[in-house]
Amino acid sequence: METSRIVYLGELRTEAEHVRSGNKFLTDAPIDNQGKGEFFSPTDLLATSLGACMVTIMGIAARTHKFDIDGTKISVTKVMGSNPRRVVEIVVELTFPHNNYTAKERKLLELSAKECPVANSLHPDLKQTIVFKFAE
Repeated sequence: METSRIVYLGELRTEAEHVRSGNKFLTDAPIDNQGKGEFFSPTDLLATSLGACMVTIMGIAARTHKFDIDGTKISVTKVMGSNPRRVVEIVVELTFPHNNYTAKERKLLELSAKECPVANSLHPDLKQTIVFKFAE
């Protein structure tokens, strides 16, 4: 079954539909590449997918091992390069809501994040900088 359908709307914008749910969103070219920057750009989605995938896999691990990471916040920064224009680094900062995770739970979270399917699908030349912060 197909995953998504995309329609080019003109003006460097697309509308993407998730086939299974029917949910839709728009993309826009970034300001530094002739767009208006009013929606996620395709490269924004690439970077954002890494953060979302990491926290989802960590959530599965936490559920499996009977602890929670509810309220975890993820900040994603995309770094662009040129010649060719591409994403050269994605910085993912994960801030956990409390500091009372055991050493084993912390290690499990770190390993889970780094082994998410998106992380494993990205080219090795794309630098992934992952920062784990635990609330004091």
